[in-house]
Amino acid sequence: MSVFNASRLLGKTVLVTGASAGIGAATAVLFARAGSNVIMLARRTDALNKVAEACAAAHKEAGVQQGGKFATIQLDVGDQSQIASLWDKVPSDLRNIDVVVNNAGFVLGVEQVGAIAQADIESMFAVNVFGLISITQLFVKAFKERNAGHIINLGSIAGIEAYAGGSIYTATKHAVNAFTGSLMRELVNTNIRVTEIQPGMVETEFSIIRFRGNKEAADKVYEGLQPLTGQDIAEEIVWAASRPPHVNIASTLVFPVNQASATVKYQAPKQ
Repeated sequence: MSVFNASRLLGKTVLVTGASAGIGAATAVLFARAGSNVIMLARRTDALNKVAEACAAAHKEAGVQQGGKFATIQLDVGDQSQIASLWDKVPSDLRNIDVVVNNAGFVLGVEQVGAIAQADIESMFAVNVFGLISITQLFVKAFKERNAGHIINLGSIAGIEAYAGGSIYTATKHAVNAFTGSLMRELVNTNIRVTEIQPGMVETEFSIIRFRGNKEAADKVYEGLQPLTGQDIAEEIVWAASRPPHVNIASTLVFPVNQASATVKYQAPKQ
């Protein structure tokens, strides 16, 4: 018998933002393996289609008889007009959504206050904060009508601890942390669950984007230690979603073993 019992996810419908790569893609595939239907949102259509193919393969390999419906929707979470029309793009047979995973988010640059481009500030807040809030508002209304549902927000250690060179990103993740906490308190008289997953160092496209495509600089962030992977965080997300209906994983902070805070980590010297 598996210790990780995902049977409660059979036939459930899950919506994942930022599903074209990294944590979002791994999460979509793992939900598919657990027997769920998955709606994947992201800007990159080609990448989304590949993730949808991986979902179908994972579902088939698992041999489960429920779920197995997969839909991709091209959508920029940073564009409020696109979010406003999202519901029209959701297939009619997948509109009874059970879980929303607000995964879309990014960081750009390491500039310090006084040297940060206004466009970078606005784009990070547009996706990390305003997009997450708008997606949540869209689906919480339906969840309240059914008195059921689960909102899972991707926070970060940056939402708990600020650090130099990350003022805007940490501000956005502090906002996510505060919003998620308020949401959980507002929904305490319902059966709607609210979870925040707070990863530490995860090696995905995250650092490459932060360093504006400079992979060498991105790789140095993880030298000398084994960072988390998108799959590691996907397992935390799917585990939280698979708990019994009366159990709410309010938050979980996840580090690689050689990280202890946003700025405390051990990187072994090169031999």
